[in-house]
Amino acid sequence: MSRSRLRIAAALVALTGAGVALGVVLAGGEETAPPAGASTSGEAGASIPAETRPAGSTAEAEPAAAQDEGALPGLEAQRRAVERLARSGLPVYCGGGRAGKIVALTFDDGPGAYTGTAMKILRRAGARATFFLVGRNLDAHPGLPRREQAFGALGNHSWSHPVLPDLPREELAAEVDRTTKAIEELSRGSVLLFRPPYGARSPAVDERVRSLGMLTVLWSIDTRDSIDADHDGIYRAVVDGLRPGAIVLMHENRGQTLRALRFQILPELKRRGYRAVSVPELLALDPPTRRQLRRGLAACA
Repeated sequence: MSRSRLRIAAALVALTGAGVALGVVLAGGEETAPPAGASTSGEAGASIPAETRPAGSTAEAEPAAAQDEGALPGLEAQRRAVERLARSGLPVYCGGGRAGKIVALTFDDGPGAYTGTAMKILRRAGARATFFLVGRNLDAHPGLPRREQAFGALGNHSWSHPVLPDLPREELAAEVDRTTKAIEELSRGSVLLFRPPYGARSPAVDERVRSLGMLTVLWSIDTRDSIDADHDGIYRAVVDGLRPGAIVLMHENRGQTLRALRFQILPELKRRGYRAVSVPELLALDPPTRRQLRRGLAACA
């Protein structure tokens, strides 16, 4: 696919809902030697507790039923919200925090062996989420992206999960473009969201993402599940950072994360009156202001 066609594809967004999903580019995988001070997002082997262990590596799940689905913003509203923020060229760390108790759950580094389990947990809770996919994982799980998008949105997380600012421009472009193309082909949707591995950015990375019409999505809550936080630590990170409009960073293929999600995080969100939505839904319901975008993570406190 040519660069011009990629730009066109990136601008044509299909948002999840009634069988249509917003494609958001994701990349992930196993990580080694993350950059100093960076938030890691690699997938590593982790045992799954008996309560959440899938029957097989490609366990299926039924599409999620959103909580009070009728109150979700429409597909056109979601598309406009994402495109408007993408034009700013600034990353999003959280929503505006003015539209009530909504939070966006995000999962990096899939698809993988436990993706089906993650979807089942979300379905049972009526929760929605955004999945940032690693391109190199798609060959082994080609059927999962379409099923994941029924639970919210998909995103680009690069092809091989490198530190993108360290790459020559040609390799950087390939990491982003190749993943976008693969996700679009498998999901039959367009890609509009991007999350850089480790959250590592540079002017070259930002320009490549912006040139494709994509929005960089970071996070306001790092559960630190990728650096071996246990399920109580993951849960505590969410509780400590929980605010209206928060974006939560998790990884779908870690046993401690799925345990915390099912037995602690989702029940606690419900108890506190929070609703879990996708990133596009959050940005349509509760967009950050220009001032908040400029302040970055500081605006999420």
